[in-house]
Amino acid sequence: MDYGPLVILGVGIAIVLGLIVVLRVNAFIALITAAMTVSLLAPGDISQKISRVAAAFGSAAGSIGIVIALAAVIGKCMLDSGAADRIVRMFLKLLGEKHAPVALLGSGFVLAVPVFFDTVFYLLVPLARSLYRKTGKLYLKYLLAIAAGGAITHTLVPPTPGPLMMAANLGFDVGMMIIVGIMVALPAAVVGLIFAGLAGRWMDIPMRRVGSEPEPEPLPDEELPSLWVSLLPVILPVLLISTNTVLSTMADAERAASLREADVTDWPAFTTALRNDAALATPHAAQRMQSLWTENAAEDPEESGDAQEFLAGLEGATPEQRGIWLTQFNDRVLLSKRFYSPEFFQEVELNPVATELAAKDLARLKPAEVERLNRALLDSTYPELVRAHEWQTSRRQLADISALVGNANLALLLSTVIALIVLARQRGLSRGALADVVEQSLMSGGVIILITAGGGAFGAMLKEARVGDTIQQLFEVEGSGSSGLLFILLGFLVATVLKVAQGSSTVAMITGSAMLASIADPALLGYHPAYLATAIGAGSLVGSWMNDSGFWIFAKMGGLTETEALKSWTILLLFLGLASLGATILLARWLPLV
Repeated sequence: MDYGPLVILGVGIAIVLGLIVVLRVNAFIALITAAMTVSLLAPGDISQKISRVAAAFGSAAGSIGIVIALAAVIGKCMLDSGAADRIVRMFLKLLGEKHAPVALLGSGFVLAVPVFFDTVFYLLVPLARSLYRKTGKLYLKYLLAIAAGGAITHTLVPPTPGPLMMAANLGFDVGMMIIVGIMVALPAAVVGLIFAGLAGRWMDIPMRRVGSEPEPEPLPDEELPSLWVSLLPVILPVLLISTNTVLSTMADAERAASLREADVTDWPAFTTALRNDAALATPHAAQRMQSLWTENAAEDPEESGDAQEFLAGLEGATPEQRGIWLTQFNDRVLLSKRFYSPEFFQEVELNPVATELAAKDLARLKPAEVERLNRALLDSTYPELVRAHEWQTSRRQLADISALVGNANLALLLSTVIALIVLARQRGLSRGALADVVEQSLMSGGVIILITAGGGAFGAMLKEARVGDTIQQLFEVEGSGSSGLLFILLGFLVATVLKVAQGSSTVAMITGSAMLASIADPALLGYHPAYLATAIGAGSLVGSWMNDSGFWIFAKMGGLTETEALKSWTILLLFLGLASLGATILLARWLPLV
């Protein structure tokens, strides 16, 4: 086994940690430096080793840049218009002062979807202080409830940068990351609330004065936007993106590209063609089919008895036996990402669908897209014997429409327009003042985009170095049972180590998902790769201490000492991470989504 890629990985991580932790270099510079170094050490044409880093950076920025920039604008508008304040007051009014910690947790949970964690904490801490002045108790519980709600969605639910980049690295859509992220985050948030209550009893920490400036008085209710208008910038993109995911999943479940009995115009001629082409001395698609059939049959001994060889299920087959062969052919051949190889199709004139899909990165295609590609290859190989499949079913047409309006970029743009309109009307801002708000938001968002895209370039170079393939060989995964659990634990541990070492959850998520990108295949894992992402996100919560900006935000804004923050914030995030890991394991086991 070649351990060279693991050495390259070690060099890359050492550069990231050394520059960030030891030399205090900006994370963007550290990640780009590591990406270029890894690229130089990885195989490939020497003339392309630096240019491919720039190309990967551009690709990553193109996939997440618009969403992060628009999320920054939405967050700023919600804060300035009072929409965020209205959401908090809604939770408090709904649950009452007695259940104020639940209200604070719910507020942090919702607001951290479009607003970054530090901003959410800045927003809600004054409310925690106000509640303490009324009740004279539970100050730490209020702070930890805010932190639990904000931190858990920050690491699990897009459009925050970490989850967004994990979905891109692991090759699945943002909508699935939202759905799975929320399913994992909810029980973890409950655990966080329980810990907040216990910690509030164990540590009687008083509220201390923070800074020299007087705390601002809250705005009266009549100066805040209505509740539904306040919620719309948060709910609209989540609803549109999630609806797109649901409709696409329903369309994929039809398996419109699978081979059916009526699709073959002449079964005897089809059988003869497969037999003859599989026996050719030169490479042919039929040989590829036969090899995939044999390999996958060996991995599926319960079904291989119906057809020990590629054509055994067709020779003199009854309709029932032919149906068994078709089922196995669809599963073993048409769903394989290894079907297409140019040498086996050099004599075949590919149809437009096959040409378009074959040019894409096969590792990142969804199973339905893989099946569509392979069916298009089959249609191209035997155009007179196999009818072209009909892809545009009624479900697929609905999914295509939802793919337009549910695209994350468009959904966030619509949300941004709404947030800007609300801000302009609520505060009476001129066009110039509104432009200033947008500019300030984009300046802060630009830094996040640079760091995230730099991490994407680093991840792409790790892929060029074949790091993921080596990790897969190292663990000799067979794709089921304990092996699937192994990779959940591996993702969690990798992210934890990275978080403890350099402090940033976002960097831990980006780097961890890049390292494990090559194994993000549902057939290999036994569950949807979104669960691998939530395991990495869970690990990125664990080990927050003095090198984490979130640690200092919690300590300084809350008026806590470093020791008090270690005993409260650090332990809280440990419980959140472990609870998220537990929820991930249970959901992957009982709701694998494959």
